This record gives sequence, structure tokens and C-alpha cells, in this order.
Amino acid sequence: MKIRKNDLVQVTAGNDRGKRGKVLKVFPDKLRVVVEGVNFIMRHTKPNQANQQGGIVKREGTIHVSNVMLIDPKSGKPTRVGHSVLKTADGNKRVRVARVSNEMIPE
Repeated sequence: MKIRKNDLVQVTAGNDRGKRGKVLKVFPDKLRVVVEGVNFIMRHTKPNQANQQGGIVKREGTIHVSNVMLIDPKSGKPTRVGHSVLKTADGNKRVRVARVSNEMIPE
């Protein structure tokens, strides 16, 4: 999967189209991500030690990875992600590259 935790992404489909946020969690087996401030769901909770009163809690739900695009670090526009091989002293290293600007994406 080309999207990782702490990446800045933009939502490309759904009710939250156009919103940007940081990736909080990644579920590679389900091909889904949780993005900060996007796709809120209402969760009904019973009272417990952490939440004495209980009630309805709003939190971010998951989004399919095909509905988000990484933000290019150079231009600030949504971009596809590619891979490139860097030759280093201790061998080859595979890095992610933004397709729009060919800029390396920081880890």
C-alpha cells in the first residue's frame, strides 16, 4: 500500500471530497485508512471507567485507500505515488516518489 501513517492526503470521493488531513491509522489488510477530521461516524457507548456518562461519541471512520490521494510536498497538489531506487553506500534503497513533481516523499 502506498499510503502510510502521518502522510498528508486529500479525499477524492464521497461526502468529504476535497478535504485534507493527516493519516492517523492504516489497515493494509482491509485497504482502508483513517484520516484526521474526515468521515465522522457516531458511536453509541455505554458508561465505563473512561467515559462515566456514556452517550453518543463522534469519531473518524475508515476510508478506502482508493478514495484518497497523497499531497505532493513540492506543489501541494494531489498526486499519484511511484517508487524509485536510490543507490546508497550500503546498497540500494527503495523510496516513494510523487508522480507530479518527481519529488521524493519523506518517510
